[in-house]
Amino acid sequence: MSSHIIPEKKGGSASRPMTVPRFVAAKSKGCKLSMLTAYDHQFAKIFDSAGIDSLLVGDSLGMVVQGRSTTLPVKLEDVIYHGEIVARSVEHALVIIDMPFMTYQVSSQQAVENAGRILKETGASAVKIEGGTTQANTIQALGNAGIPVMAHVGMRPQSVNQFGGMGKVQRDARELVADARAAEEAGAFSIVLELIPQNIAKVITDELSIPTIGIGAGPHCDGQVLVSNDMLGMTEEFHPRFLKCYAELAKTIRSAAKAYIEEVTHGDYPTTEHSHD
Repeated sequence: MSSHIIPEKKGGSASRPMTVPRFVAAKSKGCKLSMLTAYDHQFAKIFDSAGIDSLLVGDSLGMVVQGRSTTLPVKLEDVIYHGEIVARSVEHALVIIDMPFMTYQVSSQQAVENAGRILKETGASAVKIEGGTTQANTIQALGNAGIPVMAHVGMRPQSVNQFGGMGKVQRDARELVADARAAEEAGAFSIVLELIPQNIAKVITDELSIPTIGIGAGPHCDGQVLVSNDMLGMTEEFHPRFLKCYAELAKTIRSAAKAYIEEVTHGDYPTTEHSHD
């Protein structure tokens, strides 16, 4: 079984662009989907050249880029700004953009107008909204407008105040399954399962015909997503159980900065080698 929907590689990058239909088809082909967050040109380009299936311009940018404690302050203009950069920087990955808090909850019309702006002004392929049952009408309205939607159930960061904090595992199987079913029936092409027990994630994954993308939901999902800054070891204070760090960039960057500071302070950099005649 292939671990990637795109078996052909050329120069370390995927051979042809990922699309929403190809993303959906991965499930029936038994291909696991990989997703990371991206917020800027350099990381988007690197992840794309590595062969990532999808890049999410997450409202997590509020925390890892803007230094806020939650995602709630993120504005529509913020995701449009970062989303345009990411979409312009990739050749292969499917770019999906989070709709920020209160840009889709008021009404389906509001959601369509704001999602339309996102796709028109960024060049991304889809949007992601949090919710299942409560957002079914909105998912359907977006689909009717030709806007692909990824849903998101389980722990929903935009509902942090309702849940009583970030990182709370959601364990109500009946509610979670109902949310996932509602999202699929409304027309979502995929669904993120965040911080739910792996046995519930397996039930949902087995029942749905659309791909499930897990984060803290175990190995049975059809794909996985991580916040890139966490995966790269840049958020040193963040150590949830589900996170695996594939690098320690915070230590590497800090060490490089210290070496630079020391050389500049002692006059060791620049030398004649780094100077123009």
